[in-house]
Amino acid sequence: MSLTFHGQELLSDTTLELNSGRRYGLIGLNGTGKSMLLSAIGNREVPIPEHIDIYHLTREMPPSERTALRCVMEVDKQRTMLEREAERLAHEDAECEKLLEIFERLEELDADKAEVRASRILHGLGFTPAMQRKKLKDFSGGWRMRVALARALFIRPFMLLLDEPTNHLDLDACVWLEEELKSFKRILVLISHSQDFLNGVCTNIIHMHNRKLKYYTGNYDQYVKTRLELEENQMKRFHWEQDQIAHMKNYIARFGHGSAKLARQAQSKEKTLQKMMASGLTEKVVHDKTLSFFFPSCGTIPPPVIMVQNVSFRYSNDGPLIYKNLEFGIDLDTRVALVGPNGAGKSTLLKLLTGELLPTDGMIRKHSHVKIGRYHQHLQEQLDLDLSPLEYMMKCYPEIKEKEEMRKIIGRYGLTGKQQVSPIRNLSDGQKCRVCFAWLAWQTPHMLFLDEPTNHLDIETIDALADAINDFEGGMMLVSHDFRLIQQVAQEIWVCEKQTITKWKGDILSYKEHLKSKLIDDDPQLTKQMHNV
Repeated sequence: MSLTFHGQELLSDTTLELNSGRRYGLIGLNGTGKSMLLSAIGNREVPIPEHIDIYHLTREMPPSERTALRCVMEVDKQRTMLEREAERLAHEDAECEKLLEIFERLEELDADKAEVRASRILHGLGFTPAMQRKKLKDFSGGWRMRVALARALFIRPFMLLLDEPTNHLDLDACVWLEEELKSFKRILVLISHSQDFLNGVCTNIIHMHNRKLKYYTGNYDQYVKTRLELEENQMKRFHWEQDQIAHMKNYIARFGHGSAKLARQAQSKEKTLQKMMASGLTEKVVHDKTLSFFFPSCGTIPPPVIMVQNVSFRYSNDGPLIYKNLEFGIDLDTRVALVGPNGAGKSTLLKLLTGELLPTDGMIRKHSHVKIGRYHQHLQEQLDLDLSPLEYMMKCYPEIKEKEEMRKIIGRYGLTGKQQVSPIRNLSDGQKCRVCFAWLAWQTPHMLFLDEPTNHLDIETIDALADAINDFEGGMMLVSHDFRLIQQVAQEIWVCEKQTITKWKGDILSYKEHLKSKLIDDDPQLTKQMHNV
């Protein structure tokens, strides 16, 4: 197959192969066309047998009067389709296995069991019983996205296509989803920037690279290992061939016009060389361009940088208390990841520390010279979409007069050539994130507050971000659903829960194990699934 989008060739003469019972992780750099490939499959622009139903999770559920629970259970269309298919297969006297699978799915969609199953899935994705009965129009986009994800899991289609399903989830829901998907029996194709998640769910990896699809068996770690071995062997072969060619060319040049015997040998070598060239030479391994992020030197300020003294906070006078009597300090050597369920107040805490919100009680004292850079999901909304990244940065930092100097600065964040001068609205989400990082870094903050910085970034960019954070001289507080990033940069884990903050005694992976064991206690269905797996 080949795939073209707006005249740009994303795939050229490659093979798409998906097998039942496999869970594929689709990976590749930002902008290679992973989401476009998923859309092409979802829209059946590639030949897919009709009996295979596809659910492609693309957007959140629209606001409506229906409750979250009702929305997940409404699958009558699905039931009708399956009944028709069962009838057709029975009529054709088709394979027994296919029929059994359809009857199994019809049983799952049975109205008596439907409510229990729908409720269990919503609970796993963070919905309390009260929230399950709340109308969709009363939820934010992120929560409506979770409802759409719950529908996909409830329907259990023959082919499930998920594009960054963890983007709107907290760590608890990520762990639940990982456990849920690792028992998916049909075809799953998943785009994710979280290596940890890919490791937990995938049986195979598809790498989209150089307009081709390359297939690897095993999870993400296995893919990295196999790819390194293959590339090593490829380079050995490449060097051997190049040495042979150089040797033969040298011989032909020296003895091609010598004595009859030597000339004959030279002609023979020339024929061997032509054969080698005709049968195709081994290509040199070309690595994906990796970039390095950079946070400029911020200088030092003596501790304490920020002191939180007896702070309590609620959003309104009669609203629930989010925090009660918080007491802690942070300095330039702070490296903390904030974890805890959705709604526990992780983002709220960062807003309190920056001064965007004021405590209801208590006091937050900040050093008079401290500069705080906060990265959050709505930072993209402040970009001027009609300007190019170069124009936008020149406008924000007028003290940098030279265009060439600004080009170099933006280049540090992986925006090169045309991307620097195209209107920001034409950039992908991942590229817009990079403009935000460039803008943030050049404020030279002493403290970095990063709220879900990995959404829309590819794996390579996340690694570059981790390196830059580790090289940064200032302090850092992180909210993320990416276990691997937390593992790379955080020295302490703080759990936000029940109006307070407690330090976790182990690392982030021991916290993940704690969440898993909590899930098992909570959800007997998962215990059974884990046992089966």
